[in-house]
Amino acid sequence: MHNIDVIIIVLYILLTLGVGIWISKRASKGLDSYFLGGKSIKWYYLGLSNGSGMFDVSGTAWMVGLLFLYGAKSFMFMWMWPIWNQIFIMVFLAVWIRRSNIMTGSEWILTRFGDDRAGRASHLIVAIFAIVASVGFIAYFFEGVGKFMSVILPWDIPLIINDAVLLTSSQSYALIIIFLTTIYTIKGGMFSVVATEVLQYGIMVLSGILIAIYAFVSVSDVEINNIISTEWSTIFFGNSIEGSWTGKLTAFNNLVDTQGYKMFGAFIGMCLFKGFFASIAGPTPSYDMQRILSTRSVKEAAYMSGFTNLILFIPRYLLIAGIVVLALVYLAPSLAASPTLSLDDLEIILPTVINNHVPVGIKGLLLAGLLAAFMSTFSAFVNSGPAYVVNDIYKKYVKPEAEPSHYIKASHITSFAIVILGVTMGFFAESINAITLWITSALYGGYVASNFLKWIWWRFNGWGYFWGMTSGLIIATVQFLLDMNKSNFEVGSWLYHCAHIDVIYIFPIIFAVSLLGSFLGTYLTAPTNMETLKAFYNNVRPWGWWHPVYKALKIDEPEVTKNTDFKADMLNCLVGIIWQSSMVLLPIYFMIRDYPKSLIALLIFIITSVILKFTWLDKVRQIPDTEDLPNE
Repeated sequence: MHNIDVIIIVLYILLTLGVGIWISKRASKGLDSYFLGGKSIKWYYLGLSNGSGMFDVSGTAWMVGLLFLYGAKSFMFMWMWPIWNQIFIMVFLAVWIRRSNIMTGSEWILTRFGDDRAGRASHLIVAIFAIVASVGFIAYFFEGVGKFMSVILPWDIPLIINDAVLLTSSQSYALIIIFLTTIYTIKGGMFSVVATEVLQYGIMVLSGILIAIYAFVSVSDVEINNIISTEWSTIFFGNSIEGSWTGKLTAFNNLVDTQGYKMFGAFIGMCLFKGFFASIAGPTPSYDMQRILSTRSVKEAAYMSGFTNLILFIPRYLLIAGIVVLALVYLAPSLAASPTLSLDDLEIILPTVINNHVPVGIKGLLLAGLLAAFMSTFSAFVNSGPAYVVNDIYKKYVKPEAEPSHYIKASHITSFAIVILGVTMGFFAESINAITLWITSALYGGYVASNFLKWIWWRFNGWGYFWGMTSGLIIATVQFLLDMNKSNFEVGSWLYHCAHIDVIYIFPIIFAVSLLGSFLGTYLTAPTNMETLKAFYNNVRPWGWWHPVYKALKIDEPEVTKNTDFKADMLNCLVGIIWQSSMVLLPIYFMIRDYPKSLIALLIFIITSVILKFTWLDKVRQIPDTEDLPNE
């Protein structure tokens, strides 16, 4: 690594720490100030912060590998997460969530189910879910950033005492970066997180633009067209997917055959099914929800969520597509010739290209940008996780009456504890991948049914929520245990076949079991108190099966009106998904010099933007001024 690149990285770290600590004094006024920035941060800063938090290193490396292998179709793999969640939040969920005027996702549960035993049971399980997810993701970040930095940086810094290796080089790098990030996150809470993430977003965008320009200038159209095929650049597909590689690159076709996505039509169908229900369930109780609750008003919550979509995808995919173009020309022949070609080779395309095919200066900025991507995502989880411990467990059940300074100190201690737990898990590298897969796929599968029903069905109660979540988590744990022990089952047995089913195809089973738990828990117990339901419905005003509540509320408040926006919201969600997809495909087609498809993607982006202006943005602007002020 050249000294210029080292200087750029050091300056970035010093600037980030300086900004984070300098602004930290604003976080000392209380929990609301610490975790939500006192609901005083402007929506566009929160949008930049939210987009920055989603721009993570591990996800970027994964997307680079997918785009390299599958081509333009790979954008549909994103639906596994699913990224549509951001569209549903933009269209209607941000408004519903912000109207609740609370601090965390689990505290929101009490406004829906009440503060009795059923409400507290549902409140507690969602708080536990949020804490477990935060710890798991911190462990994932620890493992990911350590390996990334040890591949990129030229120095070997293991911790060796008496010839015993206590820390490998990658673990040492991870601890240093996590320690630096934790300092400003804990010191400044949401104010420092947002300020540093806005800075980090700017660095990520700059690095993405520079790598795109470099790839565009250094790689010719002829070189690209000699590598990729027409099939690589099309988004259309059939029931199965076949590799499109030819000549000396046919080894990649064999890799396509082994990844579990051969039944591509069924895979996309499952992604669509999961995507809809996971999106309408709303954001998981993590940093995304914290940004919504931090906005100054209901109207700004909607603005922030729409802005997040607008600023995230184009710059991120400029970076991804730029790296892939360089990899296609400079790495593809040597990778295809490898006798041990595997998915691991695709996962290190990102650091390999940076190491060997990016010039001095741009390399330093790109590394600073990817380091910023890690730090922003990590800091978001460190800020959101402790909110559930301190506000939803400690303050509610242990010490309900204390000075704000006491809760701030408790938040500092909790943040350190969650980071230490996550780092401790990160040392067990062999199991992290399986745990992460469980959290992001199976565990979140157990989250969907209960959180889908809570919005749309008045009869759904606290015990239904608790048992829906619990049953989903139980079946998700069974799936995890089967996956961990799949090598121990007899070949051909039903346990062997169950253990080898891809987790995306397990989702309907988890969803069905969770639905069953939700219905049994609901119908075998008493309904939620009508006064609680009336207060919730009058405040949030969701659509769905709320007629008995609406009828009861109408007696007390004759002027109340029913939400009839379901069809309009679903239409906006469909347009929004197309809008979002165009922002992913536009930079991909531009970077591979497919100008006709670039123009089509640009036209679709413009048309859908105009439609959303009239059908969504104008509607948001009409939110009454009484909802445009922060509710304190």
